[in-house]
Amino acid sequence: MIKSEEVIEELRKIVKKKGLKYTEQREIVLNILIHAEGHLTAEEVYNLIKTKKPESNIGIATVYRALGFLEEVNLITSIAFGADGKKYESNTKEHHDHLICINCGRIVEFMDDEIEKRQDRIAKKNKFKITSHSMQLYGICEACQN
Repeated sequence: MIKSEEVIEELRKIVKKKGLKYTEQREIVLNILIHAEGHLTAEEVYNLIKTKKPESNIGIATVYRALGFLEEVNLITSIAFGADGKKYESNTKEHHDHLICINCGRIVEFMDDEIEKRQDRIAKKNKFKITSHSMQLYGICEACQN
């Protein structure tokens, strides 16, 4: 597990390299996602900021801009839910894939060594070098089946 200070330092380096101004708002949004238990919508990030950092006075538009920037520089990732928007998570966790309920939106993270090995074999067979991947399997969770 990567430490949050290391991720924040990476953000500082990226902003400097791009010649941009470092903003506390981006850091606050990133910290919320680093410490989040699950995947959060922009609105959930905004509500957590209002609760945990009310003095920051960050608006929802700023949250959306920060999320877009953080995703663009690969410090966070998102899962798209069509008209329902996106859910975000930090990139500090170990690699994992997702099971996503199309009914309630529940997300289950999983890691399967056999799937990873099979992907590597398929890539090798096709003379392909994998640089990254994400797998999202959509279905209906147990609670929604009942």
